Amino acid sequence: MSVAEPRRIVIFRHAKADWSQETDHERPLAERGRLDAAAAGRRLAETGISFDLALCSTAVRTRETWKLAVHELPHRPRTVYEERIYEASPGELIALLNETPEDVRDLVLIGHNPGVHGLADILAGSVEGDAGSRMNRHGFPAASFAVLTFDGSWKSLEPAGGTLVDFWAPFE
Repeated sequence: MSVAEPRRIVIFRHAKADWSQETDHERPLAERGRLDAAAAGRRLAETGISFDLALCSTAVRTRETWKLAVHELPHRPRTVYEERIYEASPGELIALLNETPEDVRDLVLIGHNPGVHGLADILAGSVEGDAGSRMNRHGFPAASFAVLTFDGSWKSLEPAGGTLVDFWAPFE
């Protein structure tokens, strides 16, 4: 693939988790979360993005979110469960994205707030339409996702290097 072709990153927050007796890392999805994760998957399918790679936190709620969402996609991408996503800062997430193989064009990252919202804000050097106002008005709720595009290599991805082109939340 040529680095001149635009790349896409979908930053996807896990769906609503249950407040169980489990440790934070082991918390499962709530019933509402299961419904919203499937709805997010259907909306991801509508974008027409054919993901080459999914990077998913190892937390139970992110793995469950991705399992339900990916079931709705026409193409199942290679999925890597990455423990560094759990409790990662935006800077740590950018460093992880910088490690992405260059043959990957479209990637989805399934993670947690505040890291995913911060990542979307930091990467969005420009915004199309009302995606930025919708994202910031809603505060990146559970099961929402942002779609960003950027030009260049994964190694060159840095703050303000992308364009926020879409934002979706389950209640929109």
